[in-house]
Amino acid sequence: MSSLKPFSLNDMQGQRHTFSAQRAAIVCFIKDDCPTCRVALPVLSAFIDSASEQIDFFVVGQTEAGNRALIAQYSPSFDILDDSALAVSFAADIQIVPTLRLLDANGHTAKELVGFVKTEWQALGTELVADSGPLSVDWNALPDWLPGCGSLSVDPSNYERLRAAADNSPIRARRIELGGLDDEFEFMFDQGFSDGLPVIPPTPERVLKMLDATTRNAQDIVAVMPPNMAPVSVEKIAINCVLAGCKPDYLPVVIAAVEAVCTDDFNIHGVMATTMGATPVMVVNGPIRERIDMNMGLGVLGQGNRANATIGRALRLVIRNVGGAVPGGTERSTFGNPMKFTMCFPEWEEKSCWDALHVERGFNAEDSTVTVFAMSGGPNLIIDETSTLASDLAVTIGAATTTMLNAKAYGFSNCLIVVSPEHAATFSRDSLSKPQLRQLIHHASEKTVAELISSPGCTPEQKAHYEALGAATRLAKFGSDTDINIVVAGSPAGKCSAFFHGWIPQSIGSVPVTQKITR
Repeated sequence: MSSLKPFSLNDMQGQRHTFSAQRAAIVCFIKDDCPTCRVALPVLSAFIDSASEQIDFFVVGQTEAGNRALIAQYSPSFDILDDSALAVSFAADIQIVPTLRLLDANGHTAKELVGFVKTEWQALGTELVADSGPLSVDWNALPDWLPGCGSLSVDPSNYERLRAAADNSPIRARRIELGGLDDEFEFMFDQGFSDGLPVIPPTPERVLKMLDATTRNAQDIVAVMPPNMAPVSVEKIAINCVLAGCKPDYLPVVIAAVEAVCTDDFNIHGVMATTMGATPVMVVNGPIRERIDMNMGLGVLGQGNRANATIGRALRLVIRNVGGAVPGGTERSTFGNPMKFTMCFPEWEEKSCWDALHVERGFNAEDSTVTVFAMSGGPNLIIDETSTLASDLAVTIGAATTTMLNAKAYGFSNCLIVVSPEHAATFSRDSLSKPQLRQLIHHASEKTVAELISSPGCTPEQKAHYEALGAATRLAKFGSDTDINIVVAGSPAGKCSAFFHGWIPQSIGSVPVTQKITR
C-alpha cells in the first residue's frame, strides 16, 4: 500500500500547513489550467465544508499564479497550498491532476481518485458525510467522466530537476552554486574544468539523463586514475561526458575506455606525462558504432560527427579532471598534440577484407568494444594512386613508416594504420591477409646496419651496438607483428591511407588494450 510522506507548505497568505501522517486526511493535487480540476473543485469544497471536523484536508496547487486565479474565481472556503516548487507532487508520484488520496492515520493510501469519475466521487462523498446528510452538490449537472491532466511534476521541463533534487538521487558529487551574475561558461574556464574549449555545465538534470544510459550504480568505482590515483566513479564519468557534450548513449563507450586506459598495460600516467605528446586514440568496433551514429566513412579522422568528437573528448576530460593530468603539471608534452582534444573513430568493418580489430584481438563479432592505443603523432597521409598490386601498395605503406619518430628509431615503437576502403579493395583483390601485409611492411621499412650508422646524429653507443651486428644486417622498424595495428575506415573514394605514430610498446611504455562495452 502506498503512503504519503509528511510535508509542510504555505498557503497563499504565507500561513504554514503541515501534513504529519498521524491523522486521517484527504490530500488533493490540482492545477489551474486543468479543466477537470475546475470541475472537481466545487465538489471538493462541498467535501471540506461537510467533513472538515472529522478529517484533515490539504488541497495542493502546483503554480502560485494558478492558485491565486482559482481563489479569485471560486472563493473557496479552504486554503490552497503552494507547491510551485513541485517537490511534494514529485515525492507523492503524482502523474495526473486532479489526484485525491484518502489517507489513514499512518499516511497510507486507503483510496485514490484520479481524474473525475462521478460515481467514485459520489461514493467518497457518501462515505465522508454518512452521518451528516447529503452533500450540497448537483450531481446531475456534472459529467459522468473526465480525464485528468498531466501533473507538472512529470512534465519533461521539470522532471529531471525534481529527480536530481530528490532524497534518493544517485548524484553525490559536490554541488557548486553560482552567483546570480556569474557566467556559467566562463566559470567552467575559471575553475579549470575545460580543455580550452567551452564545456557544457553539468547540471544535476543533465547528469541524471546521462546516468540513465547505464545500468551500473552511479557510485560504482570503475577504475583508479593516475596521477592523482583518484577513484573514478560512474557518476564522475557521466559528469565529464556532459562537459564534453556527449549524448547519454555514448556513456557506456566512455566507461569502457576509462577501464581500458587505467590498466597497467596501457599506463595512462606514462602516456600523458611523456614529452613526446602521446595521447589515447580510441577505435570502436561492433554494433554500437551504428547505434550511436558514429562516422566511419568520409572525414572519419576529422571534425563533424558528434559521437566521434565528444567520446574522445570525454575520456580526456576524465583524465584531466579526475586523474589530474593537466598541462604544466604532470603532463609535460613538449609541443602538445591536437589529438589531446579528441581522437576516436570506428572501424568500417563492412569495408574490410579482414577480421575486424576486436575479432582479431579475441572478441566475438557481435561484441561492442573500444580499443585504446597510445599514439604520439599523426595521422600522416600515405598516398598511392598507382599501385594495382597488393604487394606494391604494402611496400608504399611500409616505406612511409621509416621516418616515424625519426629515421634512426628502429625496433621499439608501434603504429596504427588506417587503410582506406579503396586500398582495402586492392588488398582484397589479391587476397592479401593481415599477417602477409605486416610482413611486407616489415620488409619495406627495414634498414641495414650500415644505413643506420651513416644516419646523421647516430651516437657512439648506437654505432657500437649496430657494428656488433654486422654492416649488412637488416633491422626492422617494429619489434614484432603486434606493433603494427591495422583497421579500415574512411571515404570509399580516395586511394590513400593513414598511420599514427606510436609511443613505446614495452614494459616502460604502453600496449593497446581492448575493453568490451556493456550497458
